Amino acid sequence: MSEKRYYQPEIETMPTEQIKALQSEKLIKQVKHVYDNVPYYRGLMDKKGVKPEDIHGIEDLYKLPFLTKDDLRDQYPDGLVAVPKSECVRIQSTSGTTGRRVVAFYTQKDIDLWEECCARAIVAVGGTNEDVCQVAYGYGLFTGGPGLNGGSHKVGCLTLPMSSGNTDRQIQFMTDLGATILCCTPSYAAYLGESLKEKGISPEQNTLKAGIFGAEPWTEEMRRDIEKLLGIKAYDIYGLTEISGPGVSFECEEQNGMHINEDHFLAETIDPDTGEVLPEGSKGELVFTCLDKEAFPLLRYRTRDICVLKRDKCSCGRTHVRMCKPMGRSDDMLIIRGVNVFPSQIETVLLNEGYSPNYKIEVDRVNNTDTLDVYVELTEGQFSDTVKAITSAEKSLANAIKTMLGINPAVHLVPPKSIARSEGKAVRVTDKRKLHD
Repeated sequence: MSEKRYYQPEIETMPTEQIKALQSEKLIKQVKHVYDNVPYYRGLMDKKGVKPEDIHGIEDLYKLPFLTKDDLRDQYPDGLVAVPKSECVRIQSTSGTTGRRVVAFYTQKDIDLWEECCARAIVAVGGTNEDVCQVAYGYGLFTGGPGLNGGSHKVGCLTLPMSSGNTDRQIQFMTDLGATILCCTPSYAAYLGESLKEKGISPEQNTLKAGIFGAEPWTEEMRRDIEKLLGIKAYDIYGLTEISGPGVSFECEEQNGMHINEDHFLAETIDPDTGEVLPEGSKGELVFTCLDKEAFPLLRYRTRDICVLKRDKCSCGRTHVRMCKPMGRSDDMLIIRGVNVFPSQIETVLLNEGYSPNYKIEVDRVNNTDTLDVYVELTEGQFSDTVKAITSAEKSLANAIKTMLGINPAVHLVPPKSIARSEGKAVRVTDKRKLHD
């Protein structure tokens, strides 16, 4: 394998014992940094009876308390920031469980390290300074666009900062400027492939060679479809705003799990019910500790993603542990068109708008695009015979849900008592997408 397929070969191929020694050294410093500068986390540590001096290395990680999405929500907007805000240069954000967003802060060093992680992902798919990298993830608060944009610059690619949507323009620039690497959500990659086909542009006629796709679940079957449609190799990338963004882990040419950037992120899997740390190779909930982050350094953050970590030898030569594609969630979060959606967010909107909490959510994937249908039961007093009144109310409620989630739902107001009741826990969500092979 050519060395050109590593961005930082000495780190990406570091022997496992050296990686673990480096992680231990960084963890000791990071725990002290967080304890000294984040009163909320210091309180959690004090409550658990653990002090920074109790942490001698990664073998002591289990002593530290977990952080959850609820902690992030409770500390909104800046209760977990560990440096003076004058040292922060950017925020990124994702939606929270009840409309309170998660706001992640970054120093310049945090951004540089994040972009290096994305650069590793681009080089792993064959990217060099000869490539044209088309970034069709959303920009702005969403981390997809900014992360891959920065990584592309670090590699020296000619970067097309397209953002999402405007498919005709995407195809025009892709064709006219000879894009070779495409970065976007898998569903948008499939849509672009279909659009190219409709315009009579065959996979042999486009200049693309590789794609880096993430931000939503996708199957091996969908990977093969995209590869065929675009005539490329399609690679997975994983990340979450709370930890930095895309580039926490990425696939190499083996396409058999994503290498976690272990010099920056310490991964473990736990039993989601007991919190017990599981041995590598066991299926469990993925937990991350940020080893270098200055502004927003989360320790033992529970991602709620279920997966398996494996450290068997990889033919690409990288030694960093691999994670499989997430196999589900330990909470009720849905990822729809790359956006995190909690049923509780929709329920909050319904109650605020004066509707009953009897509702049903249906998610499907039609023509490679996620659909979101929300069925809401009217009360006897709201029930109206006029189609016009109901259509107007549906439109108004859809707008309110879009304001909360950032994506358009189809809202259906249905007659009283028409949604089946459950004797146990209400089954609110039906996900018809085939997300796991």
